[in-house]
Amino acid sequence: MEYPGKQVNKHKPWIETSYHGVITENNDTVILDPPLVALDKDAPVPFAGEICAFKIHGQELPFEAVVLNKTSGEGWLRAKSPIDCELQKEYTFIIQAYDCGAGPRETAWKKSHKAVVHIQVKDVNEFAPTFKEPAYKALVTEGKIYDSILQVEAIDEDCSPQYSQICNYEIVTTDVPFAIDRNGNIRNTEKLNYDKQRQYEILVTAYDCGQKPAAQDTLVQVDVKPVCKPGWQDWTKRIEYQPGSGSLPLFPSIHLETCDGPVSSIQITTELQTNYIGKGCDRETYSEKSLQKLCGASSGIIDLLPSPSAATNWTAGLLVDSSEMIFKFDGKQGAKIPDGIVPKNLTDQFTITMWMKHGPSPGVRAEKETILCNSDKTEMNRHHYALYVHNCRLVFLLRKDFDQADTFRPAEFHWKLDQICDKEWHYYVINVEFPVVTLYMDGATYEPYLVTNDWPIHPSHIAMQLTVGACWQGGEVTKPRFAQFFHGSLASLTIRPGKMESQKVISCLQACKEGLDINSLESLGQGIKYHFNPSQSVLVMEGDDIGNINRALQKVSYINSRQFPTAGVRRLKVSSKVQCFGEDVCISIPDVDAYVMVLQAIEPRITLRGTDRFWRPATQFESARGVILFPDIKIMSTFAKAEAPSDLKTTGTAPKSTVLEEMLHNLDFCDILVLGGDLDPRHECLEINHSELHQRHLDATNSTAGYSIYGVGSMSRYEQVLHHVRYRNWHPASLEVRCFRVKCSELNGRYTSNEFNLEVSVLHEVRVSDKEHVNHLIVQPPFLQSVHHPESRSSIRHSSVVPSIATVVIIISVCMLVFVVAMGVYRVRIAHQHFIQETEAAKEAEMDWDDSALTITINPMEKHEEPGHREDETEEEEEEEEEEVEDISSSSSDSDNSEEEEEEEEMGRGRHGQSGARQAQLEWDDSTLPY
Repeated sequence: MEYPGKQVNKHKPWIETSYHGVITENNDTVILDPPLVALDKDAPVPFAGEICAFKIHGQELPFEAVVLNKTSGEGWLRAKSPIDCELQKEYTFIIQAYDCGAGPRETAWKKSHKAVVHIQVKDVNEFAPTFKEPAYKALVTEGKIYDSILQVEAIDEDCSPQYSQICNYEIVTTDVPFAIDRNGNIRNTEKLNYDKQRQYEILVTAYDCGQKPAAQDTLVQVDVKPVCKPGWQDWTKRIEYQPGSGSLPLFPSIHLETCDGPVSSIQITTELQTNYIGKGCDRETYSEKSLQKLCGASSGIIDLLPSPSAATNWTAGLLVDSSEMIFKFDGKQGAKIPDGIVPKNLTDQFTITMWMKHGPSPGVRAEKETILCNSDKTEMNRHHYALYVHNCRLVFLLRKDFDQADTFRPAEFHWKLDQICDKEWHYYVINVEFPVVTLYMDGATYEPYLVTNDWPIHPSHIAMQLTVGACWQGGEVTKPRFAQFFHGSLASLTIRPGKMESQKVISCLQACKEGLDINSLESLGQGIKYHFNPSQSVLVMEGDDIGNINRALQKVSYINSRQFPTAGVRRLKVSSKVQCFGEDVCISIPDVDAYVMVLQAIEPRITLRGTDRFWRPATQFESARGVILFPDIKIMSTFAKAEAPSDLKTTGTAPKSTVLEEMLHNLDFCDILVLGGDLDPRHECLEINHSELHQRHLDATNSTAGYSIYGVGSMSRYEQVLHHVRYRNWHPASLEVRCFRVKCSELNGRYTSNEFNLEVSVLHEVRVSDKEHVNHLIVQPPFLQSVHHPESRSSIRHSSVVPSIATVVIIISVCMLVFVVAMGVYRVRIAHQHFIQETEAAKEAEMDWDDSALTITINPMEKHEEPGHREDETEEEEEEEEEEVEDISSSSSDSDNSEEEEEEEEMGRGRHGQSGARQAQLEWDDSTLPY
């Protein structure tokens, strides 16, 4: 059978000669230009005019062509598998179109000419930039600006230039002195300093042109290499000082780098700056009286600026820093010293001491600034003696009375010192041995640069007024007032009439308890010269060998001898001066600026313990010895210490337990205060054994409010003194109880003890009448003794006196005893009656009791003889009491238990004693009893 198509399939298909296509990677659609379309001139003949296939010629090509419409000849070029631009960016191959032949079974398809297809793969930004190196390192020299320190480089695996090229680099780390350009070159934006920072670590990222950042930043480490600069190396800026650690080396590893400079000699000055600590440095903060006592100063000191109190109220209105007892004067305040505090006549010898901090006076010609002034109280305005500052000069005025001297004599003594107006604390001592006046400032001696003479003051009956901080102007004004006010700070202003202080005492009073030290002087080496200033705050060392200088500075240490130093910062400065061999220009060594951090000392807890309540008979209060108040007082000081658990396996991470450890330190005063009203000197007083006091190197002052024991001494010394404090009362009849309070201190109140309260009661004597003895049957001494503490037996009159409180208890007890005895007699009588009835019934007549005649009689002779006998006993016991008085003491915690126990024991003994006495007083009338 023949198909007519064989006659009509005359033409072959037609396609374009070339095609350009684009495919996006990871996609299968190819966009061709022009579109893939095949035409056949045999159309519309079936089969011959239709397109059946497109064939691609090439090996392992990832594309295929598909006919979409046989009639129209439309085709579609697609990818058989994912296209990866990074593997192949473009493809070129041959494609042909085939018609369907002459019929459905015809295989002789006609094909078109060959067309060239060029396909470009479009890139997707799927890869992030990566750096070639995970980390970069560079070494630079300090003090230079570099155009490029190093270059970092990142790559991108994308195929297209848009996504494979790195368009930008960026430094991620902030606040670093570096910058980076688009090519990855890193440079410094400022000069680097080796002392400031020796190494920098910065993070850098990269961006491709599609602005995709790097998957991981790279680390760039820049090490700074120091330029050889002369200076001290290997020292620590902060040095911690633990209180009680002794001498601490400040720079144990310090050494000097000279950079091979031709150094011939070097001078080192080490300065400890403590002018902002206390009064210029860490000194003992005891009271002025305690310090004077500690330094061995002569007695008789008068404190003109004491702590405000009831007895010293003239400083109450002043501005005061109570922690250091520093009084601040702002040019508006002054204090009047009451009459009688300082003697009117200071004689030709006396001493004035003070701490002063003073700055430049306001104005060009400032007025006088009075520190201490003794002037006329009224009518006139004469200054008898005064100490003041005028234009940064210290002036002491001393005008003699006319009756003491009638010649032209020295009156004003002037000292011109820079320290007077340097706004720093200095210690001033003015020793007067008229007509010579000497100034000691910080232990150094200064003679007056100017002495002016004046006539003596004419005698008058005008009273004088002593003032501090200003001068009293009593005359030549309409109203008396203060004038010439002081601007600055004062502390420990004292005056001692009649005596001068020695250089040793003055040095002790102003000595610093902290300073610089050299651990081993003998190991300094030859050729090292050194010098300390008086306060040991400045040390100068000089030598020509760098090695010896290094070793010498390594031995410089800080020391603070106070047990409880003032915590805080002490600045430290080391300056150097270098001389070179024949060089006009020598090396310069920067100063060392460091500081010592003094840590907080362990704070003690001072505890007073002892008997806090007891009773004494009135006779003991009246005796010459009086009543010893604190016979067993104990002073202890403890601090809390953390203790690690003993068994770490069992405790695991258990917290540390806190234990109290005892510590030893000094006290500077103990006050004994009278509570419930002051002492009445007419019939009561407190007494202290002064020989015991002086033997312990302590002192004391007393008033109607109590006693104050002061002086720097151990706790055991204060204990021994307190053990001898006595209280006497000549009229104890009106006294029921007296209360006292003891409180002790260390460092002028910085650490204080608990308030130990003592209550002393008086055992009053009450006379018991003879009638009471008869009515109550009997009052035996053993029974009376059982009411009291055993220590009171030898000091109580047993026969006729009992304590007023205990009398009621004794009477009640006696009544109860009488009742018990009566009941016992009654029961005995009933028992006898039953017994007689039983014997009569049994007809046993061996012993027949006739109790009808049973009587109890009281021997009237014994009750008259007993008081006489008791008087003899009382007289003997009073004689024993005069020979030896035993104290009756009972603490509030133990008194109740001990009294109950002893009352039970004495009740037992009292009953035995009463049974014997009752046998003497109760007689049986057996005259009618049958036997």
